[in-house]
Amino acid sequence: MVQRFDVGARLSEMAVHNGVCYLAGQVAADGSQDITGQTRQVLAQIDALLARAGTDKSKILMCQIFITDLADFPGLNAVWEQWVAPGNAPPRATVKAQLAKPEWRVEMVVTAAL
Repeated sequence: MVQRFDVGARLSEMAVHNGVCYLAGQVAADGSQDITGQTRQVLAQIDALLARAGTDKSKILMCQIFITDLADFPGLNAVWEQWVAPGNAPPRATVKAQLAKPEWRVEMVVTAAL
């Protein structure tokens, strides 16, 4: 059985199946903030979604990160390193990409175990 959360016409924010939680790409609600602020927003959204599924950041299996400007990489990493569960840093990929809205600087896609 697949359990879906916040189902819309185009996508669900999260799906849970077979002990694994899959999040849609998370972006900042306030796109006027710099990379530090946007990264904090995205990580808070990830925390909230994982909590709804009954899991947390210590169980992230993989994180894919998309940033619009590679100059933002150090700022992104500074926030990430403060947030990530000590001893549980997941596999991660970071790619430069053009995001759907020009004000978005970062988008993250997470898969986590329950």
